[in-house]
Amino acid sequence: MPMPQRVQYSDAIEPLVQFIEDTPPSEILDRTLDKLRAGVPTETMLTASALAVTRSTEMPPGHHGGPLHPLAGLYAVSKTVERLEGEERFLPVLQHVALTNKHIHHPAMGPYALPEFAPEDAGGVDAAKEAFLKAVGRGEWNKADHLYLWLWDHAPRIEAFDLLLSVAIPKNFHDDHYFMFPGTVWRAFETGVLDKDLFPVVMRPVVRFVTRSPVAPNNPMPSPLPQIEALIEEHELLKRILRQRSGEDEVAAIGELGEAIAAVDVFADIPVLMAKALAGGLSLEGGGAALSIGAAGLFLRSLGGNPMDVHLHTSINLRRYLLRQDGISLKNKLMLLLTWQSGPEIRSTAGRMEPYPQPDMEAVAALPPRSQEELLDAIRHSIYNQPPIDVSSVNLGMLRAVPEVKETVNLATQYMKAGYDPQAFIARLAEIVCHDNFTEMHAFKHHQSIVEEYHATHEPWRWMHLVCGAQAAAISFGKSMTVYEEYLELLHAA
Repeated sequence: MPMPQRVQYSDAIEPLVQFIEDTPPSEILDRTLDKLRAGVPTETMLTASALAVTRSTEMPPGHHGGPLHPLAGLYAVSKTVERLEGEERFLPVLQHVALTNKHIHHPAMGPYALPEFAPEDAGGVDAAKEAFLKAVGRGEWNKADHLYLWLWDHAPRIEAFDLLLSVAIPKNFHDDHYFMFPGTVWRAFETGVLDKDLFPVVMRPVVRFVTRSPVAPNNPMPSPLPQIEALIEEHELLKRILRQRSGEDEVAAIGELGEAIAAVDVFADIPVLMAKALAGGLSLEGGGAALSIGAAGLFLRSLGGNPMDVHLHTSINLRRYLLRQDGISLKNKLMLLLTWQSGPEIRSTAGRMEPYPQPDMEAVAALPPRSQEELLDAIRHSIYNQPPIDVSSVNLGMLRAVPEVKETVNLATQYMKAGYDPQAFIARLAEIVCHDNFTEMHAFKHHQSIVEEYHATHEPWRWMHLVCGAQAAAISFGKSMTVYEEYLELLHAA
């Protein structure tokens, strides 16, 4: 067998990809900033970063490391860039490139080279699908990679993606990222963040991740899938003609279901509520809208202090996007709605909840009146002055938010309830999330999710999403800001 060669890119992008791969971590920020200042477009730099992390990082056990978080964060980072001005637009890109470069040079993920190899024709589309499902059952990610290289080009891509989702969504119970990874990368292509010519190669680590067997949890829990399948059967959801699109006639029903979800104490009750609502005539998109309201209400009740526990929002935001896509099967759309609460990072919220509803409106009412600018400054000051936590000495999964986070939440609530400009608030939050390099793109993904959910949610519930953005920023701020701090030094040295 000839020596395998690593994947090669076009001459137009290959030198920039190699630059990100080969530059020592100690130099990557300085040299990347030089290139951006010299005129390399932010979109081109992000594409090169995505291609570098695809080609030159291996996925370690679990989900931290390798290509997962840089690729999953690509869409959110690109949208955050659009929200900033001047050289501040470079900061999200620098965060992305720095994370890619860190992973490439980390011994748990590199050195690695994604090999160039031929697609495998298993005997046609149906045979390829069958062979893929067998590979999934055996955890044969390399086999699946060969098969999907062929399948992407010989079946409608939405059809092949739907097959991938049919495997990824049930695995959400083991790890939220089984669903998040394929969905976020698909969205990056469908929204034009990445050129579709790059689709087959960038989806390779996605297929490999989805195919592999889940890492066994320390405290295994029974799968929720039998209950969810039973709900689908009980309410005959696959036998009904379900309404796809939502409308103004559903607003009251959406709000009622959303508030009921926000008030639950047992997360297993959520799919029961959803199945009944769908059987009662609520549209699929209306179900997603209700889950969004519920997600915001539950996040505001959460006492969790792990900066990466933001999947309540990021997961529902992605599900709502996919629910709008034609070509995804009814079964997968139902599973999108009925499995949202099943992921371990969402389930962990259930054990750290305050009573419904939150925030404390009496505490908000007791705040002194402030102008819009005064409140924006007060919110920023509250976030910037959260008590420091040594995250190296704590179990992040068990970490609770410090009480001072509530000060930020109350100020943000006062801002929204006063009817001040939401766009000014969003812009301020965008500046704040750019400080973070601890969460491996989670802060950027959550920020983009709360912005989109704010715009997609009806009154009187939409305000909660931006308050959730402030709450998440207060939790994550200051955990690790080395990229931002070095960026400031480079600006002062210029």
